[in-house]
Amino acid sequence: MTALDRKLLRDLRLIWSQALTLALVVAAAVAGFITTYSAYDSLQWSRDRYYAEGRFADLFADLKRAPAGIANRLAQVPGVAQVETTVVQHVQVAIPGVSDPVIGKLIGIDPVQPPQINRVYLRSGRMIAGRSGGALEVLVSEAFALARGLQPGDRLTALVNGKRESLRVAGIALSPEFIFAGFSGAPDLKGFGVFWVDRESLASAYNMTGAFNQASVRLAPAANDAEVIAGIDQVLQPWGGLRAYGRSEQMSHSRVESEIKEQRVLGTILPGIFLAVAAFLLNVVLGRQILLQREQIAALKALGYADASIGWHYIKLALLIVLVGLGLGLAAGAWLGQMLTALYRQSFSFPEFYYRVRPDLLLVAIVVTAGAALAATWQAIRSTVRLSPAEAMRPRSPGIYRPSLLERLGLASRLSPAMRMILRTMQRHALRTLLTVFGVAASIAVLISGTFWGDAIDLLLTTQFRHALRGDVVVGLIEPRPPRALRELGGLPHVAMAEPARTVPVRLVSGHRQWRGMIQGRPAQPQLNRAFGLDKASPSLPEGGLLLTDRLARKLQLRPGDSVLVQVEEGEREQLRLPVSGVVPELMGLNAYMERRSLNRALREGDLLNQATLAVDRGHEPALLQQMQALPMVASAFSKAAMLANVEGITARNLKIISGVLTVFASIIAVGVVYNQVRIALTERAWELASLRVLGFTRAEVSRLLLGELVIEMLLAIPIGMAAGLALARGIVALVQTDEFFLPAQVQPPTYAYAVLCVVITGVVSAAIVNRKVAALDLVGVLKTHE
Repeated sequence: MTALDRKLLRDLRLIWSQALTLALVVAAAVAGFITTYSAYDSLQWSRDRYYAEGRFADLFADLKRAPAGIANRLAQVPGVAQVETTVVQHVQVAIPGVSDPVIGKLIGIDPVQPPQINRVYLRSGRMIAGRSGGALEVLVSEAFALARGLQPGDRLTALVNGKRESLRVAGIALSPEFIFAGFSGAPDLKGFGVFWVDRESLASAYNMTGAFNQASVRLAPAANDAEVIAGIDQVLQPWGGLRAYGRSEQMSHSRVESEIKEQRVLGTILPGIFLAVAAFLLNVVLGRQILLQREQIAALKALGYADASIGWHYIKLALLIVLVGLGLGLAAGAWLGQMLTALYRQSFSFPEFYYRVRPDLLLVAIVVTAGAALAATWQAIRSTVRLSPAEAMRPRSPGIYRPSLLERLGLASRLSPAMRMILRTMQRHALRTLLTVFGVAASIAVLISGTFWGDAIDLLLTTQFRHALRGDVVVGLIEPRPPRALRELGGLPHVAMAEPARTVPVRLVSGHRQWRGMIQGRPAQPQLNRAFGLDKASPSLPEGGLLLTDRLARKLQLRPGDSVLVQVEEGEREQLRLPVSGVVPELMGLNAYMERRSLNRALREGDLLNQATLAVDRGHEPALLQQMQALPMVASAFSKAAMLANVEGITARNLKIISGVLTVFASIIAVGVVYNQVRIALTERAWELASLRVLGFTRAEVSRLLLGELVIEMLLAIPIGMAAGLALARGIVALVQTDEFFLPAQVQPPTYAYAVLCVVITGVVSAAIVNRKVAALDLVGVLKTHE
């Protein structure tokens, strides 16, 4: 071991607490990056592998009814490589002992020749064999089976074309078409299931033998999506075909893509900020530490050590700290990344969920952190090693102290001598003060950006399930019905109020932009199911025009007063030109609203409804939902409590867990920033503080001078950090917004309080440590200097 190596070990022993906190800061930054980015990469990789192995369709087309021979014409459309057709129906499903209504999607397959597009992957049990023992055999989607505890051999019943049909579970299955399964885009593992049944039996039940109502298409290489969609639409239009659509409009793919987008932002923006703060802290702390050893460097040069040897000595000091942080960060990141992917297994259905940490991710983490350490070391040592030994060993010239700005403004009489000393020191070392303020502010901003997610989710859920949806049960009807259906629902036991609605599937077209969804027709002043915005206003629904959510209006580039083409996708397939009457800043979904009677008039139909929101006496929802299963006109019924539990249990839970992990990392970084700033300030001013002690200042007075500077710097940093944290939160939210929901960047007072309290507590603890160090100052040793 060389003399420089022994010096390196002594230096590490002397600054062990600062080195440890620096290593933890590096570890937190690296772990945050590896955790979130590896989870994003693993989700995308697992999806792409499953799509390839399961031959996921590129295009989809829904229609009313077409003869089987039309499939040959679809296969002849230029750009089409493969076509498969089937029969699909939505039904009510009843599970023994379960009162909640369940929506089932029945998909017809050939047991002898299973589909080659959107392949069905059998997880357990066996393939269906038509009817067995008087029951129709089905394969059940795995997510629904796990949520409801279904096993092969279990029995259910379904309302198939108005008749009760017994279903027997033959097996549990997966399909790339249903990685995410939910009804109307909402996550609902218990309320929505996919059932693959014998195609001939399903077609016979709906009088569709020799026909189909859904087609899946695989494209040839280099095929143009838009041209193929136009060709498919032309073939299917006479048969009630809706406009074909690609993966971007397929519900499962859209949800998985949204999750990937969110994770990509969380895996790059926040960890990138963490790494930047870690690099800043490395630069400041290591830079100041090296500058404090100016005399030692001069002595080494005088003893004949080359500049390169001295530089490498300090580079090794920085690299040792970084290597410890890297090791801890990589291990913690890989472990937490695996835990995060386990959450995805509960939300998304894959045959295998592959977790990996790509080598390039490791390389990025190593290069960034090591590069920051090298840059900090080089920046600090470059000017020092250039000095001649005699020049470097000479003490720095005493600072020139002038009256502070407040003193020059005539406020000197109001300042104590200690305060004047503090202000003059801060003004004399303006750069050091600014760096400290910036470091503390950055730690507060990082804490807020990692913690505000809980505020955003709580506000989202409160807005949607307390202010917008004020009813208790939402009922969907099999087909549009006259007002007497509402009276029947309102007359059910324990129903206090019933509010009608009419939903119509449409495509809104504005130039080359379009959106496929529903126009929701509701009363002009709805009470139970309202359009409710982030501005806490519930606008009246317009007659003869549309009320759009602000994100949908931006997507279509529409403003109030503009008109939009409405292509109705049911009934007579009307094409309407409607004005945009207003926008509402809703948080969940892309929605279009219209007054219900005006919507019916625009469709040239009578006073019809196909949905109702019910207010139910407290505690009677289960009994009412059980009754709904016996009503032939009811297609679906969902309780608000179940919908809220689904969102909280899947989407909100995942985001809160991710934000919790990021909050821990942000807290570690904040602690590291504040503690190191205080410790390095003590080291830099040890000579000054010892001089004051010799001049007769007490230990308490000396501590107040040092810690008073810290208090002022923290008071300056807190508002800056709070403003920066809010701006950072808004920037992140703008990047992660999706069609499913928009998280508001509203930081609540408890989050600000937590960020500030974390920094203040760290400052107090650091102050206590510094106070002990001040008391233990070796006055003679500190005051020794080489003249």
